[in-house]
Amino acid sequence: MNVVMQRINGWFGGLSPVDGPAPAIRGAGYGRATAATPVRGFDQALLWVTVALLAFGLVMVYSASVALPDNPKFARYAHNHFLVRHAIFTVLAFVAALLAFQVPIATWEKVAPWLFVASLILLIVVLIPHVGKGVNGARRWIGLGFMSFQPSELAKFAVLLYAADYMVRKMDVKERFFRAVLPMAAAVAIVGMLLLAEPDMGAFMVIAVIAMGILFLGGVNARMFFLIAAVITIAFVLMIALSDWRRERIFAYLDPWSEKHALGKGYQLSHSLIAIGRGEIFGVGLGGSVEKLHWLPEAHTDFLLAVIGEEFGLIGVLVVIGLFLWMTRRIMHIGRQAIALDRVFAGLVAQGVGIWIGFQAFINMGVNLGALPTKGLTLPLMSYGGSAILMNLVAIAVVLRVDYENKVLMRGGRA
Repeated sequence: MNVVMQRINGWFGGLSPVDGPAPAIRGAGYGRATAATPVRGFDQALLWVTVALLAFGLVMVYSASVALPDNPKFARYAHNHFLVRHAIFTVLAFVAALLAFQVPIATWEKVAPWLFVASLILLIVVLIPHVGKGVNGARRWIGLGFMSFQPSELAKFAVLLYAADYMVRKMDVKERFFRAVLPMAAAVAIVGMLLLAEPDMGAFMVIAVIAMGILFLGGVNARMFFLIAAVITIAFVLMIALSDWRRERIFAYLDPWSEKHALGKGYQLSHSLIAIGRGEIFGVGLGGSVEKLHWLPEAHTDFLLAVIGEEFGLIGVLVVIGLFLWMTRRIMHIGRQAIALDRVFAGLVAQGVGIWIGFQAFINMGVNLGALPTKGLTLPLMSYGGSAILMNLVAIAVVLRVDYENKVLMRGGRA
């Protein structure tokens, strides 16, 4: 096992485990030198938790989708169709993550504005007729032959990098609203308008929270932050109030069992609750879900947690929640460590990834458990979907790179 871990360490940057203690360092936020600690090439625990979520997601995607070919809509698919595609997506995403890990954080900082512009262009392209691919009334995908790419997933990553870069560049004016915040707010608003045109309010919500989180962690004045938060909250309330189908979704969430909503907007939520209720404490066993048999729509994507709850019960749901809590906490710690080493951009990027994964997982779980209105957001690293898995793994690879460079600095080297 030690030989294997050393080999993986080599893949992730050529550092093998170090037996001796790291030299003490002094950085911003430290009143004195830190205690000497052993240093490894990358955060192995974060990697293994990521692998565990991916593996469990692969098993559950197969379990949730194995009966889909019995539906005439999917009759031309084999029973393992979604399993094979999800496995291919995961392998491709892992290769992309390995490549992303090789890119220094300084390079990500340089390309952040250009990546943001590229994401805007793709968000415009997806709206072009006969180019963007529509599913269930939403135009969110660009067909690439072997897969469909969702530009909103790239936009989450691009906005994250751009917001971190923006806050580093605007550190000297962060107390002035118009010079510090307004340009960033305008950029997010442009992204939001393009996403609402698809429509994809869920992705816009995640991007807004990522941007707000980085503004807050970057040191924006508290009064300014709460003013922006109030404006965004009012904007989302108005979006819901002025849209008939969004209002209907809220009403269905409040009363999913009514005659009006049980077979309409409340159908997914009611069957998700039935699935979780059937699972009780220990579940009905892997493969034993009834709701996935054409009762619960999108069981392998948005409602994967409901199938986990039915087959593995409360215990399975708590394990998934615990893994995401640990992952979010660990990523935020890596970000704080980078900031303590005077690497503000790297720290904000890592913490932005933590906000992204933590918030999206929270929304998906809340929807599955009936605590939040239905929203089309997948469970990170687990739900079926090539674009989401790709960008999730690339983001985590960047966090591992931040951690790697932190440890190089703590060894007295240069990131």
